[in-house]
Amino acid sequence: MRLGYSAVTAGIIDYRQAFELAAQLGLDIEVSMDMHEMFPQLPKAVELREMGRAAGVGFTLHLPFVDLNLSSLIEAAWRSSVERMQRALEFADQLGAQVGVLHTGQVPIRHPLLLEAARQRLAQALAELGEPPVPVGVENLVLSPEDLLETAAELVSVVEAAGRGYGFTLDLPHAYVQGGAEQIEAYLRAMEDSRAPLLHLHLHDNHGQRDEHLPLGAGNLPYARFKEQLRAFAGTAALETTGGAEGVRSSLTALEKALS
Repeated sequence: MRLGYSAVTAGIIDYRQAFELAAQLGLDIEVSMDMHEMFPQLPKAVELREMGRAAGVGFTLHLPFVDLNLSSLIEAAWRSSVERMQRALEFADQLGAQVGVLHTGQVPIRHPLLLEAARQRLAQALAELGEPPVPVGVENLVLSPEDLLETAAELVSVVEAAGRGYGFTLDLPHAYVQGGAEQIEAYLRAMEDSRAPLLHLHLHDNHGQRDEHLPLGAGNLPYARFKEQLRAFAGTAALETTGGAEGVRSSLTALEKALS
């Protein structure tokens, strides 16, 4: 796998520091589109691409999710979400991102009528976005009762219907919170059986109760249990860990040990 790290999750906001750490450890950087929307004074996509070329660092992009809901039943909110996502995909293309990570959205009440309407909204949003300029990995969430998609089968259905250019981002710790190591295995089986590709992984740690984004080894997710799948994976991955530069370094060491 080609490994990177989320500088924002690590608490590294200064891109100079982010590139320095990435170059030292041989990692790519997962850029936060939300940060670039919040702080437009940050480097533009083409500037980052040049900085990456100079440092020998590549990119993935976490597409926006703050105040964004592609499943929204409120027309103005849905339209704003689609337009923001369109701009984010343009940014991804200019950045030269290897993959973009997408959240599917939320529904306020789990009533059958609202759930069906939200699924239709999501399908409409993905249809309007069309074939993306970079591969898009749709991520498993299920961290809140409001998250629209609850099962691996639902995620597969959405991604396969989206068509060309779409695949999966598997966040192993999200699945671990949802249902332990067995839930990670369920997602892996569903994705292996799907005609859509597994594009990207998110790697961090927790104790199986909530989404803590701990450095690898600071929780109890059994990464060694999945070493064969991780060794065979040929896509991109990002360490989404807190703890600053040391958290990234310790996670890299823990991952290497788990895969040995």
